[in-house]
Amino acid sequence: MEVVIVPNAQAAAALAGQILVDVLRSHPAPVVGLATGSSPLGVYRYVLDRGVSWAHASAVLLDEYVGLPPGHPESYREFIRREFLEETDLPAERLHGPDVHVPGPELPAACAAYDRLLADLGGVDVQLLGIGSDGHIGFNEPGSSLGSRTRVKTLTATTRADNARFFDSPDDVPRHVVTQGLGTILDARHLLLIATGAAKAAPIAAAVEGQVSAFCPASVLQLHAHATIVVDEAAAARLELAEYYRDTYRNKPPWQPL
Repeated sequence: MEVVIVPNAQAAAALAGQILVDVLRSHPAPVVGLATGSSPLGVYRYVLDRGVSWAHASAVLLDEYVGLPPGHPESYREFIRREFLEETDLPAERLHGPDVHVPGPELPAACAAYDRLLADLGGVDVQLLGIGSDGHIGFNEPGSSLGSRTRVKTLTATTRADNARFFDSPDDVPRHVVTQGLGTILDARHLLLIATGAAKAAPIAAAVEGQVSAFCPASVLQLHAHATIVVDEAAAARLELAEYYRDTYRNKPPWQPL
């Protein structure tokens, strides 16, 4: 795990965005995992401003609400399409997400099919992640198995409250989602987590320097061979080893990429 502390949210977005740009430019058929939320938006804007082609790429969604009709503006497929991919040349058929519109009893099979699809694509080259106030990544809430696969999850009251700002009423926030499991996320070759702002200081400290535990799902990144955590100063405020992280990044060998 490599922790990179930068001055502000704009610098965090640029650093994370450049990692995506480099993957798109260097891989013949890259598979990029996309996340929703406020932190990734700056990353996507940076990538769009670079004008890099997505014509040879595939994009995969980290999670999706269950119970919203197809095309609902707050579905994550629509969010990603509207906020990012409609400004790229990614072929529409290469935006992949779990099938959440099958009848309820068929959802487990659809989840298993999504894991198989990720493998059939050759695996995810880089998976962008955010972190929730309770330490969740994707929609793997506290208590999620560290080896979990794509599955249906019930959202906590905290997560539903965090997401209520996107809906007309808190009651409109779906109670269920399909999310890549922690084990599925760990299959990606590079995990890239971005977090900015003081509200993320506690979950970042728990994820980076706390025990690996289902209580903080993001702590599973400590087990990954290539995980990059990009945070601004505010999100880094509770890291005990912050000065060490700054020093190692300042003295990073020029031949060693993020």
